[in-house]
Amino acid sequence: MSTATALAEVAHDIRSRALGWLHTHRRLSTLDSVDITADEDTYKAVQEMALAASLVLRDGTAGSREDALARELLDFCWAQMDRGTVLYERLLQHPLATDAFEGYAHFARSGYRHPGLDRLIPHHAALGAAHVIEHVPNRRLAVANALRVTGHDRGPGAPDWQTLARSTWLGHAPAPWYIDWMTGYHVTHTVFHLTDWGRHPGGLPDDMADYLTRWLPVWTDIWTETCQWDLIGELLIIGSCLPEPCTELDDWRHLVDLQHPDGLMPRDDQIVDDDPVTRFRGQYHSTVVAVIAGTTALTRALDTAVSASVA
Repeated sequence: MSTATALAEVAHDIRSRALGWLHTHRRLSTLDSVDITADEDTYKAVQEMALAASLVLRDGTAGSREDALARELLDFCWAQMDRGTVLYERLLQHPLATDAFEGYAHFARSGYRHPGLDRLIPHHAALGAAHVIEHVPNRRLAVANALRVTGHDRGPGAPDWQTLARSTWLGHAPAPWYIDWMTGYHVTHTVFHLTDWGRHPGGLPDDMADYLTRWLPVWTDIWTETCQWDLIGELLIIGSCLPEPCTELDDWRHLVDLQHPDGLMPRDDQIVDDDPVTRFRGQYHSTVVAVIAGTTALTRALDTAVSASVA
């Protein structure tokens, strides 16, 4: 069995179980009000589950069962957003709240559109509102990618990808030991948004890709030693987003061993609470990451296997 085939099997197993867990527990993230400030944690959970489901549907590597689970999960999240009205009202009332159209991108990626948002977002982009807010550099890339995914990245206010990329920590390629836990997350999100979660590997400048290829295995080893499984999952996503995928099969097998039988992926080495609500709130993010990591790895591994068979 080739490495690409073995990786595809492991990634599929992780993704399938994690997606099933999110689908089963989705109603633990039900918004009780259109006022998201009353429950920002639930709002965030809904958005992140929508992201995971949208990528499963986008990449087309799911069988009929997983495709149905992803579609039902995305339908649920869209209903929580009142079919986009919650996001529209938030952006209308808080024009600097870029999370509204960042979140909209997860739905628009799969064809869920809201006419009001499609009128309002380009208006904000043309006025520069999407770029003037004091975001950290990788978050500015999130805004740019949201505009790209929703189709509002042209004309006045179009993102300057080169400038945005170079303003990040990764864009300066500092000594690789000058990295901490939070900067690790910043690095992962820089890559996610430049490549649109692996869809455009060429969106990562060559020197940044070379830097990551060299140091990603080192960082993975370091955070494996400290049992930061959520961050490890994000680092594995990076490996699948590079122009030449960089991944170690043993890292994926380690995640298989860590994943709970019901599909939950633990955040770290702390004991997971038995209470369903506490369990969901503490571990949903790492399980979302597992779905995305499995999806991006499976897509690239299958591409590699197909290329090899053609050659």
